[in-house]
Amino acid sequence: MDKYVRFDWAMKRMLRDKANFAVLEGLLTVLLEEPIHILEILESEGNQQSEDDKFNRVDIKAKDSKDEIIIVEIQNTRELYYLERILYGVAKAITEHITLGQSYQAVKKIYSISILYFDIGKGSDYLYHGQNHFIGVHTKDELVISTKQENAILHKLPAKIFPEYYLIRVNEFNQVAKTPLEEWISYLKNGVIRPDTTTPGLVEAREKLQYYNMSSEERHAYDEHINAIMIQNDVLNSAKLEGKIEGRIEGMAEGKAEGKAKEKREIAKKLKAIGISIEQIKQATGLSSEDIEQL
Repeated sequence: MDKYVRFDWAMKRMLRDKANFAVLEGLLTVLLEEPIHILEILESEGNQQSEDDKFNRVDIKAKDSKDEIIIVEIQNTRELYYLERILYGVAKAITEHITLGQSYQAVKKIYSISILYFDIGKGSDYLYHGQNHFIGVHTKDELVISTKQENAILHKLPAKIFPEYYLIRVNEFNQVAKTPLEEWISYLKNGVIRPDTTTPGLVEAREKLQYYNMSSEERHAYDEHINAIMIQNDVLNSAKLEGKIEGRIEGMAEGKAEGKAKEKREIAKKLKAIGISIEQIKQATGLSSEDIEQL
C-alpha cells in the first residue's frame, strides 16, 4: 500500500517547490470553490528551517478565477492564544505586502487557512468559516460601501475586502470521504489518498508526496517528526484523562459532602418540629444556630 507524507510536514518541507504547487493549488481550489493559481510562495516566518522553529506558516501569492491577486496564509501550529495568532498572521500578511506610499487600494484580499491537528474548542463540525459583515443593529441589512474610482461609483461589500478565515479541525473528521473536500480532509488526517481519486491536488499529491520517494535522510527526519507528534499527543491525552479523573473524584467528594449536609438539615428540621431546643439540635447535628433557625 502506498504511504504518503503528512500534509503538515509536506507544507513546510516540500510544497514550497514550484514543481509541487499543484498540490496546494488543489487544496485552495477545493476549499475556496474556484480555480486558484499560485504565483509564488512569499517570504514569511514559515520559511525558517531550524528544528526548534515553533512556527509553521506559509504565505502564498495567488490569482483567483477573476484574475484578482489574493494572499493566502496557511498555518498549522499548536498555540494557547490561537485566535490571536491568526489575527496577527493576517495583519502581518497585509502589511508585509503593501509598500510605503502605495494607495490602500493595493491592499489584497487575505484568506487565512488553519489546518488544526489539535483541539481548539467545542464544535461538531470539522470546517468553520468566518469573515467580516456589517449588519444594521435595527434594520438587519448589510452595509454596502460606495466609492468613487476613475469617475465611476463602485459598490463593495466589506466581505470582498476583509479577510476570510477557514478553520479545518482535522481530528473532528470521522466519516467516509465522498466529496472532494472530504477527500482532502481525510488525507490531512490520515495521510490516505484513494488510488482512483480525481480531486484537484490529490492526484498530484499521489505522485509528489510518496514516502518512499524521499531520500533515506528525509525519511529519517520525517519518522522523527511523526514520533514527536505521537509522544506529544500521548502526553496531552494523558493530561486530559488525568484531568477528567481528578474532576470526577472532586465531583464525587462534593456530592458526598452535599448529601451529608442535606441529611443533617433534615434531621434538624424533624428535631425542631418536635420541640427540641436549638442548643441540643446544634450538638446533635453540628449545624449553626443561624442554619437551624432558617429551617
